[in-house]
Amino acid sequence: MSNRYVIILAAGKGTRMKSRLYKVLHPVAGRAMVDHVLTQVEKIEPDLIETVIGNGADKVRDLLGDRTNYALQEEQLGTANAVMQAEKDLGNKEGITLIVNGDTPLFTADTFEKLLDYHEKEEAAVTILTAHADNPFGYGRIVRDNGGNVEKIVEQKDASRSEQEIQEINTGVLCFDNKLLFENLHKVNNDNAQGEYYLPDVISLLKEQGKKVSAFEMADLSESLGVNDRVALSQAEKIMQRRINEAHMRDGVTIVDPDNTYIDIDVEIGNDTVIEPNVKIFGKTTIGSECVIGSGSRISDSEIQDNVEVISSTIESAIMHKGSNVGPNSHLRPKAEIGRDVHIGNFCEVKNAKIGDRTKVGHLTYVGDATLGTDINVGCGVVFVNYDGVKKWHSNIGDHSFIGSNSNIIAPVEMADHSFIAAGSTITNDIPKHAMAIARERQTNKEDFWERLPLSKSEDWK
Repeated sequence: MSNRYVIILAAGKGTRMKSRLYKVLHPVAGRAMVDHVLTQVEKIEPDLIETVIGNGADKVRDLLGDRTNYALQEEQLGTANAVMQAEKDLGNKEGITLIVNGDTPLFTADTFEKLLDYHEKEEAAVTILTAHADNPFGYGRIVRDNGGNVEKIVEQKDASRSEQEIQEINTGVLCFDNKLLFENLHKVNNDNAQGEYYLPDVISLLKEQGKKVSAFEMADLSESLGVNDRVALSQAEKIMQRRINEAHMRDGVTIVDPDNTYIDIDVEIGNDTVIEPNVKIFGKTTIGSECVIGSGSRISDSEIQDNVEVISSTIESAIMHKGSNVGPNSHLRPKAEIGRDVHIGNFCEVKNAKIGDRTKVGHLTYVGDATLGTDINVGCGVVFVNYDGVKKWHSNIGDHSFIGSNSNIIAPVEMADHSFIAAGSTITNDIPKHAMAIARERQTNKEDFWERLPLSKSEDWK
C-alpha cells in the first residue's frame, strides 16, 4: 500500500456565515466542523496530516493542537494556492494525497478509506469523490464517456441541456498522486473572474497530459454537505443528530422522540436509559444505565451514574451518584456532587456543594458552598447564605442532622452530627452534637390590632 497523506483546507473566513467566529470553528453537535473532519481523517491513520490555515489561524491551531501539521495561507487566493502551501512538507513525497475541506463535517472515515482504496486500485492520477443526486441543480456534473471514463467536470452554469440531466455530482473531495499534484499546481493560472487559483484546474491539466482521471461514487450524498451559511449549518446539525441518536438507540438507549432530542457527539449513555422528548445533552457528559432523563432537561459536561432520575432540570458540570434523583425544575450548578440515593426535589439549586448519601433536599432550597453529610433532612425554603459581598464562605453539616423549614445558615457554620435547627431560624454560630439551635423571636399576639386600621371602620371589611 502506498503512503497516504491528507490535506485539510481550513483557511477561509466564511463571510456568508455573518459571524465573528471563523467558519470551520462553528460547532455541529458539540464539535467544531474542522475537528469533525480531522477526527474522521485520523481514523484512516495517514502518514501525515496537513491543515491549511489562514483566517483564525491561531484559534484553529489552539483547537486542534498537535494532532496535525499546519501550513499558513496568508492571502486567500483560491484552493490551488491553499494546497500549494503544503508543498514544504509534502512536495517531494511519493504516495497518495487526499484533499478535503474543513467545512464538510459529515464525511466518514469509511468513505475516505473506500476512496483511497479505489484510487490505488485504479492507478489513477486523480480520483474525484462523487455522489448521486436526485436533484443535482447547483452541483458540478461528472461527464463520462461511453466507456465510463471521466471526461470532465462541468459546472451548473456551463452545462449543456444534456449535461444538466446528469445526476452524478462532484463532492469537492479529491485524491491525487502526490508528486503529480505538486508538479501541476505550479502550472495553474488565475485567468478567471475571481483572479484565484482553482484546484480543479489540476484535473484538466492531468487530463491533457493523458493521465488517468477516475471517479468513485459514494453511497450517501448527505455526507458531502458543505457548510457555507447558517441554513447549511442547521442541515448538518440535523443529519449529525440523526446519526448520533440512531447509534445510541442501537446501543440500547430508549429515545422516545429522536427528532426532538439533542445529544452532542461526545456524550456517552448506558443501556436501558430512557431519554424523553425535548432533552438536550451537551459536552463530555456521561450517563449510566437504567436512568430516566425527563422532558425539558438540559445536561452539560456532567457525570450521571446508574439508576438516576432527572426530571425537567438543568445540570451543568455536576456529578449525580447512583440512585439519586433531581427535579422537577431544579438546577445543579458547577461542582455540585450529589451522593447515592439523594433526593433533590423541585425548585432547588445546588452550587459548589457536596451532598452525602441518602440526604433529602425537598424543595425551594439553595445549597451553595457547603458539605452536607449523610441522612440529613433539609426542610423547605432553606438558604445557605454563603456570600458576604466580598468572599464566599463554606458550611459543614454533620450526618443525621435536621434543618427546619425556612432557615438561613449564615456561613461559615459547623453543624455537628445529630444536631437540629428549628424552623424559621437564622443561624450564625456553630451547633454542637445533639443540640437544637433556635434563632427567632418568640411569638407575641397583639390583641385588637384590627381596630387600629382605617379599614376597620368600613362596612365592606367587617
